[in-house]
Amino acid sequence: MASKSLYLFMDAIRFENITKRFGKKVVANKDISFSIEKGLIYSLLGENGSGKTSLMNVLVGIYKQDTGDVYINEEKVDINSPSDAYKFKIGMIHQHFKLVNTFSATENIVLGLTSADYKLFQQETKAENDKLIEELKAEAEKHPNLADELKEAEANYKTARADALANAKAKLQEEQAKQKKIDIEDNARNKATLDSLKDDKEALRNKKADIRLEKAQKKETRAALKKSIMDVDALPEVTSKKALVDSLSIEKKIKELNRETRNSGHFNLKESARRVASICKKYGFNIDPNQRVYDMSVSQKQTLEIVKALYRGVDILILDEPTAVLTPQETKQLFNVLRNMRKLGKTVIIITHKLNEVMEISDKVAVLRKGEYIGTVDTKSTNEKELTNMMVGRKIDLKIKRSAPKNPENRLYINNITVTNIDGTTALDDVSFVLRSGEILGVAGISGSGQKELLDVIAGLRSYKTGDIIFHNPKKEKPVTFFHHSVQKIKRMSTEGYFHDKQGNRLDLSKKNNKEIIEMVNNEEVIFYEDEIIDLKHKTPLEIRDLGIKLSFVPEDRLGMGLVGSMDIIDNMMLRSYRKGPGIFFHREKPEKLAKEVVEELEVVTPSVHTQVSKLSGGNVQKILVGREISSSPKVFMAAYPVRGLDINSSYLIYDLLNSQKERGTAVLFVGEDLDVLMALCDKILVLSQGKVSGIVDPREVSKEDIGLLMTKGGHHSDSEKLI
Repeated sequence: MASKSLYLFMDAIRFENITKRFGKKVVANKDISFSIEKGLIYSLLGENGSGKTSLMNVLVGIYKQDTGDVYINEEKVDINSPSDAYKFKIGMIHQHFKLVNTFSATENIVLGLTSADYKLFQQETKAENDKLIEELKAEAEKHPNLADELKEAEANYKTARADALANAKAKLQEEQAKQKKIDIEDNARNKATLDSLKDDKEALRNKKADIRLEKAQKKETRAALKKSIMDVDALPEVTSKKALVDSLSIEKKIKELNRETRNSGHFNLKESARRVASICKKYGFNIDPNQRVYDMSVSQKQTLEIVKALYRGVDILILDEPTAVLTPQETKQLFNVLRNMRKLGKTVIIITHKLNEVMEISDKVAVLRKGEYIGTVDTKSTNEKELTNMMVGRKIDLKIKRSAPKNPENRLYINNITVTNIDGTTALDDVSFVLRSGEILGVAGISGSGQKELLDVIAGLRSYKTGDIIFHNPKKEKPVTFFHHSVQKIKRMSTEGYFHDKQGNRLDLSKKNNKEIIEMVNNEEVIFYEDEIIDLKHKTPLEIRDLGIKLSFVPEDRLGMGLVGSMDIIDNMMLRSYRKGPGIFFHREKPEKLAKEVVEELEVVTPSVHTQVSKLSGGNVQKILVGREISSSPKVFMAAYPVRGLDINSSYLIYDLLNSQKERGTAVLFVGEDLDVLMALCDKILVLSQGKVSGIVDPREVSKEDIGLLMTKGGHHSDSEKLI
């Protein structure tokens, strides 16, 4: 008993004075010492750049520490590669999955295994199966007449199943007769309705569509009912007899266990698939061993990575931001699996920044700050505010402010946009919505649901097959300027009724000469009647700018699309303004002033504004990009994952900036991956699923689970959903 108790409280991992440097100046981990107990779920918490991932990379052999020691199960170890880590039963699931799309689940799992691995598998399998065989033999001794008992049980099972099947067929025939009668009545009613609408083409078309949908739903419901009726193996009177047969099939089980032991010592795809299925059953995974990766959801791919690690026998599993691409339902399922792993004695470490998930799943929380270990606390004895203080070193208000929209107006109309990829697949399918000034419209969806394509289309970076994008420029009762309108264009627009004078009289400038028009415009005597309506179809970013539309865009790819890594901060600020300058010479005074303001206000960590952007951390790069785009006082501001890679303090600073844009009347389109943030920050949330709009909801009226369901629905919503 004493030794077992000692094992339960043994440290799975102990770090002693771990230091990891990159070059002479960057210290990722500084003299870190702490322990992780066996059989618990730990959250490793820290701001961006605190050294969390670096420390775990040391543990799995991706990095080698400069100083210090790692202990596994109280023994000092030397880990120089991920294969070394597997020898000590340590595995890590990275944010970017390492899978071959054309391979099945089983093929991905066994990829890279060596003869030594199979030899180890056979040893482990033999030890487990020999123990089970001894238990089965002991059970057989309790049944002196085992063969006769098994024969009788099999006969009873066959009789029960045959009777249940006969009853099911009779019930199905009765149900089908009822359905046929209903179909006759429905067909007659639909025919009469269609005849009455033959003179109203639109109503007739809509009714036919309703009938088709009704038939499809009816077909789906009936198929499910048929499956339910004919599933006799799920009936208690059948399952109980089948269970008895299984319990008495001892000789068959012993033969199967011996066969498994023999096959586990070499490559055998069928045996590997069986082993995968056994692991899935043991821990509660839902993975088909024969399913191809390209047919899997993001959640299934992540599950496959976990199964791959467990297949190799890991006892310590590390997950890097495991819920970043999951729906709330998938997150809940993952957490259930991790709890099952804990029950079976596994040690789990989650690297995350989502405090609500830390509180939900972990037993203990270890906190790092600026590469140093701050402390470990029991989750049940702490709260989000205390953890934040440990991470940052000072108190931070964790409330996201959401003010009520003031005088919102329709600013951007997205009408029936369809985008096709190069390979012919549909990226966006008939997407329509309205973006309003003074509001934040969030975009939620599983990764790859069309978020990137949507923003690229609006920004003029990508063409689209069908649809329109219409911008309402807020020009009503404002004087026209020459900033984006030439004399000739103003003259033409005046003949189309765009302008009036200061007394409200309509202006027709067709008979005025250029000098007179210039004088009138400079004196603010040419005034717009209404907002200027501009069709942005197939306009490039430069053409959009030249139309006088202030549209700012923070793309997902910071250095690929947003900034130039080889240029310094000042030059990156100049990218937005250099075309406005006269002549061939650039003036750096204003960009330099803007660069210094962004660095100061967003707390960018940089030696100077003359530093190359590529030499900054990802979080600081993101701050520069967001700061530059907001500085142009846009009418429309679009941001894709603007807080990705930022620490908590900087993230809340960005949320405040988005709110300030909203309050000054900007129409904000915010693509996010954290549903809690989307629900707290946004006025409405548009949900994309497989390139379709599955709903536009008010986050104050729906739950996170409701949005999660919409994220997986494939673009179809029912009338009962709270849509706006």
